Amino acid sequence: MNNVLACIDGSPQAAAVCDCAAWASLQLDAPLTLLHVLDQQQYPAAGNLSGIIGLGSREYLLEELAALDEKRSKLALEEGRMMLDSAKQRVVTAGVMQPDVRQRHGDLVESLRELESDTRLLVIGKQGEDSGTDLHLIGSQLESVIRTLHRPILVTPASFSVPNSVMLAFDGSATTRKGVEMLASSPLFKGIPIHLVMVGEDTGDSRAVLESARDALTAAGFEVHIAIRAGEVGPTLHAYQAEHGIGLLVMGAYGHSRIRQFLVGSTTTSMIRSTTTPLLLLR
Repeated sequence: MNNVLACIDGSPQAAAVCDCAAWASLQLDAPLTLLHVLDQQQYPAAGNLSGIIGLGSREYLLEELAALDEKRSKLALEEGRMMLDSAKQRVVTAGVMQPDVRQRHGDLVESLRELESDTRLLVIGKQGEDSGTDLHLIGSQLESVIRTLHRPILVTPASFSVPNSVMLAFDGSATTRKGVEMLASSPLFKGIPIHLVMVGEDTGDSRAVLESARDALTAAGFEVHIAIRAGEVGPTLHAYQAEHGIGLLVMGAYGHSRIRQFLVGSTTTSMIRSTTTPLLLLR
């Protein structure tokens, strides 16, 4: 479990994924793998047209159709190799030494599942190449990826800038306490101020839990700011982020707390759609 794994495709997000993955790889001092998965539904590995035999088709037409499918697949594979070559050059220019490149033919989620044991951090764009030009749309497979993988997932918007501050949406849950431990022990955000923000009522218990998390990060050498804000989770977090110019948001992905309920089902897409900065999801 050591590699930073970056998903590369033909979407406008690909450059941001490269830049974000290169930054993470260098911060973590971890190897970087660039992955392109050729969708098996669009480009089947081997055409099977036997189902239409007997419907009046001539054998030569079947052969022509099979040849066209084979040609489309070969062109798609070559396009993928070109994308990976371009991505490799971009991350090398950013300072990454000897990035690995991999190309697979199949299902994205299944491919990521197979690579999960070697993955320390997954970097993926919030939109895929099938998402069109609407920046509020998200990739069709992104939610499945988030639900399936049990690794931190860094979702990038259309552009990436090295964050000058980080906000952890903290609710005292096991996931966000684990997030504090991860931030304290990981070099990913070394030297970057961290804001711990809790949405809810400002009670003695809430403040004690928040201050305990702050102390753990302070002991690890971080500059830490804490805040408890009342209101609806999403708008409140976004307002704090805008107010303080936060460059990256960290949240728990799924669960039963108010913050993590905000990321379940249709509200998951709402959160990712609205972000203009990278979003690190914890499992």
